[in-house]
Amino acid sequence: MQFLKSKKLMVSLMALSVLVILFLTIILRDNVKIIDYNFYEALLKTDSIKKAQIESNDVILYSIDGKYSIIKDAVDLKELVKKVPVQSIEANPFLEDLFVIALFFVMIFVLVLYGRKKRENDLKKEEESKNRAYANAGLGQSIIKSSKSKYKFSDIAGISEVKEELQEIVDFLKNSTKYTKMGITLPRGVLLVGPPGVGKTLIAKAVAGEANVPFFYQSGASFVQIYVGMGAKRVRELFSYAKANAPSIIFIDEIDAVGKARGDMRNDERESTLNELLTQMDGFEDSSGVIVIGATNKMDVIDEALLRSGRFDRRIFIPMPDILDRQKILEVYLKGKPFDGDVKSIAKMSVGFSGAALATLVNEAAINTLRKGREIITEDDFVAVRQKVLLGKRKVLNFSDTEKAIQSDYQAAKALCAYWFEIDFEKITIVNDRLKDVDFEIESKTQMFSKIKVYLAGIAITKIKYNETFSNSTEDLLRAREIAKNMSELYGMGKGLVPYDDDVATMLNEAKDEVEKFLLGMSTPLEKVSKILFENESISRDEIKKIVDEVF
Repeated sequence: MQFLKSKKLMVSLMALSVLVILFLTIILRDNVKIIDYNFYEALLKTDSIKKAQIESNDVILYSIDGKYSIIKDAVDLKELVKKVPVQSIEANPFLEDLFVIALFFVMIFVLVLYGRKKRENDLKKEEESKNRAYANAGLGQSIIKSSKSKYKFSDIAGISEVKEELQEIVDFLKNSTKYTKMGITLPRGVLLVGPPGVGKTLIAKAVAGEANVPFFYQSGASFVQIYVGMGAKRVRELFSYAKANAPSIIFIDEIDAVGKARGDMRNDERESTLNELLTQMDGFEDSSGVIVIGATNKMDVIDEALLRSGRFDRRIFIPMPDILDRQKILEVYLKGKPFDGDVKSIAKMSVGFSGAALATLVNEAAINTLRKGREIITEDDFVAVRQKVLLGKRKVLNFSDTEKAIQSDYQAAKALCAYWFEIDFEKITIVNDRLKDVDFEIESKTQMFSKIKVYLAGIAITKIKYNETFSNSTEDLLRAREIAKNMSELYGMGKGLVPYDDDVATMLNEAKDEVEKFLLGMSTPLEKVSKILFENESISRDEIKKIVDEVF
């Protein structure tokens, strides 16, 4: 710091000296009095001239009183030489002016150099101040640290299908040479999609733990900083550290906070951060050994550029746990706790609970046991706290046995229709359908009409079996109406190329009539699918195929 102060002082003195020299040059050059011959003769006779200089056509006289100038031709130089020392200087006014101009530009250059250096120092101080502010606020620390995950797949109950899909990522991180020799490149990004509490973060940690590689955790919100440009800077730092520690995993939780679709509601800082994230993922070498895992429960708001090939091109959907998954999760959380009861009965009463909610349920049951002054956790403790844990959850997930039976029939009709009409899906559960909404470049009227029939299948079966319509059909009815509206207004698939007012209603009624006839003829497989859904709360495409093949 002392050196910087001395340097500033030296530059300031140099600039001041240049100004003084320039000022004196101008003053001294212009402070010369022009005299006539009589005045010159008076100076010469009184010995007032101390020295003289001959410059071009003039003679400059230096006396006690100042400087004087007279034309050279008016002076007898021989006489002047006898009296005072005379110096002959071939002065060049142009060179004198050039010297003054040069001095001026040197002064400007020095001042500009000093100003630039001062500005750099000020920016450096501002950056240091920002970093200190981030550190004090607990945000955006410049040093990004990795951690070693202690979790393994064995620590996570259920989600066997997700584990199988992620096992490829683990094997790639552990044995990357095997893949590169075959010219195989695994996805650079994996997006975990699922509702809150299903264990997306835990799954990512388990991948890192299985592969035994460094794990870099960041939340999407931490990239969207107060200061412009700091989010993009943090993204660059994160990827630099990950590459330096490859093979490694970058996990971005709640990635929708930074990866939200760009549009009218502009946020320049968020957009610059998203652009930097896209650039960094594009810049990955195929053998960089860095896998990016993102997690979100808002797939619909993610920017399309983030989902294209070469970025998050593999998406893994993590559903709410079914009854078998819940049973396994409960066994993990009850391990080491004094419990006397049937875990399966607790799994049955916890329809719609996520993994996190089940952890809370077990913890609250244990607290209730202590509150009652007992040492053994029983099923009664779970019954006592169930409503407390459910508080704030959607009521549709809190099924009674009657509601569960209705929902099983409803979802069974959709599952059977989706299989028969070739609408792709992996698994249908009692609480969601997991239908794959594939984006075809060209889609036929038949394909779109089949989708409508699938979404109306639940309404059709409840009308057939219970002669009633229930409130669980809201979302499916909205989807069916949207498809019918697009068919009529966008694709000319109604009564004519120009939409008719009753096109949507006509298509929906035709689809409902057709699917009712189909379900009446499929009562045997439908009953079997419904029973499996009631007992296991989920059914796969392969299971439905097996049932249909047995009947037909």
